[in-house]
Amino acid sequence: MTDAAPLDLTFTAPIEKDGAFPTYLVVPDSAEALGTRRAVKVTGTADGHAFAATLMPSGSGPHWLPLRAAICTAIGKARAGEQVTVHLQQRLS
Repeated sequence: MTDAAPLDLTFTAPIEKDGAFPTYLVVPDSAEALGTRRAVKVTGTADGHAFAATLMPSGSGPHWLPLRAAICTAIGKARAGEQVTVHLQQRLS
């Protein structure tokens, strides 16, 4: 799929950190919602701030949404355990 497709997936998740991605969120039920376990490019909002990102497959189930430093700064959250509300709005891949 190459055309942008509307997506309406809202979730709240705690910030997580590990070696692969400095800061990320786990997207619950993402494989079912997206119909794939592959990487998927999306746009949306994190605590109301717009972003574009690539959801990365975790290998064990749900996708991970990497949070760039700029988004963490914009929403004022970067510590593990802080809750972030995300609304995924468009699927680009």
